Amino acid sequence: EVQLQASGGGLVQDGGSLRLSCTTSGFTFDDHTIGWFRQAPGKGREGVAGISGSGGLPYYADAVKGRFTISANNAKRTVYLQMNSLKPEDTAVYFCAAIRGARPDTIVLPLLYDYWGQGTEVTVSS
Repeated sequence: EVQLQASGGGLVQDGGSLRLSCTTSGFTFDDHTIGWFRQAPGKGREGVAGISGSGGLPYYADAVKGRFTISANNAKRTVYLQMNSLKPEDTAVYFCAAIRGARPDTIVLPLLYDYWGQGTEVTVSS
């Protein structure tokens, strides 16, 4: 059974940091790209960052470039999202998802992703 579990959300002040974790099981990690997505109240789901389990350059949405860093620990089958310099507009529920055999820039099309975890809520207060 494929499972993705996102954790690490919380309440943080403007300019603060959080690290999200996505632990996975049930699929071949190296064959998949893992993406982080977010959905703010009243808005659609958008891609934030993606990384391939087989290595290579990650991909970031313009809104988070220079502030967020995605990384993977293959041995732990876990993908992290380090979020620095957080802004109130980063407030959203964050999800991780997996897709087989695709590039990290596919995060621009969330509907392509096959497997989704439950979300973790991030609130940035001003």
